[in-house]
Amino acid sequence: MRGDDEQQSHIFSYLSPEARVRKDHRLRAIRTMVDEVLSQLSRRFDTMYARVGRPSIAPEKLLRAQLLQMLYSIRSERLLMEEMDYNLLFRWFVGLNADDPVWDATVFTKNRDRLLEADVAKEFLARVVEQARTRDLTSDEHFTVDGTLLEAWAGAKSFQPKDKKPSPPDDRGNPTVNFHGERRSNETHESKTDPEALLARKSEGKESKLSYSGNLLVENRNGLIVDAEVFQANGTAERDAALIMLEQLSGTKPVTVGGDKGFDTFGFVAECRKLRVTPHVAQNEKRRGGSGIDGRTTRHLGYALSKERGSGSKNASAG
Repeated sequence: MRGDDEQQSHIFSYLSPEARVRKDHRLRAIRTMVDEVLSQLSRRFDTMYARVGRPSIAPEKLLRAQLLQMLYSIRSERLLMEEMDYNLLFRWFVGLNADDPVWDATVFTKNRDRLLEADVAKEFLARVVEQARTRDLTSDEHFTVDGTLLEAWAGAKSFQPKDKKPSPPDDRGNPTVNFHGERRSNETHESKTDPEALLARKSEGKESKLSYSGNLLVENRNGLIVDAEVFQANGTAERDAALIMLEQLSGTKPVTVGGDKGFDTFGFVAECRKLRVTPHVAQNEKRRGGSGIDGRTTRHLGYALSKERGSGSKNASAG
C-alpha cells in the first residue's frame, strides 16, 4: 500500500537529542572524555567571568562547539552555527536542547576569543592529550612531524613595498592595486594588515600566498596530535618547530621521529641527535651534499616502520 505524502505539521516532539544519537556513535566516547576534562577546568572558568551581569555563552559549550568544528572541518563559525541550528547530533554534543536558539556567529566568535586569550583552549587540549597518555593510548617513543601552510587572513592587495607610503585608496572597501610587472618578495614587501604573514607556496608551480607555517607532532600508536606550533613561513619553520616540540617531550626513553624529505638536512639531523632523538626522516639524496641520513639509521627495521607510519600522519586525529 502506498503511503501518503504528508507534509511536516507536528509541533511537539517527545524525543530528546540524547535519544536521537545511537549508542555506538563515536562522538559518545569523545563526549565522555571531553566532559571529564571540562569538569577539571570548572574552577578556572569561574575566575574568568564576573559574578554579576548578563550570562555569557557557557565556556563548556564553546569548547565543545570548537571541537566539533575541528573534527568535521567546518571552515567558519557562521557555517558551524548554521549546522548546529538543524543538526541534532551537534546540538546533543554541545549541550543544546532541540528548541534552544543557536548563537549569533559574531557573539560566538567574541566569546571564543576570550578563551583563546586566556589560553584555556590550549590547556583544554593539553588535558585531553594527558588523559590519553594515562590510558596508555599514546606512544612516548615514536613520533612523526608534519607541517603545512595556513593561509593568512590578509589579502594579496595588502602586500606592498615596505618603504613606500600608501596613497589614498580610490575605494576604501576594495581599492584598486596594480601589481603588473612588479617583483614582490618578503625582503622588499610586507602586508600592511598582517606584517608577520609571509609570502609562501606549498611546492613548485603552486601559487604563492600570504601564510603561516602550521606544524604538528603526532605519536605513532594511534595517530594522536600531542603538540602543535605556528611559525612564520620563513622556509625553515617546519624544522625549527619540530625541534622545539621534540625538545619539550618528557621522559628518558630513546625517541624516534619520522618526517618527509623536507626534514632531511644535516643541521636538523645533527640537532635531533643532540636531543637524543633518532631521525627517521625520508632521505633526500637529490639535495646538495646528499642525504643527512646514513646507514647507521637506514639499516634498522624501525626506520622502515617509521616511514610507513609517517605516510599516514596527515590522517591524524586531534588529541
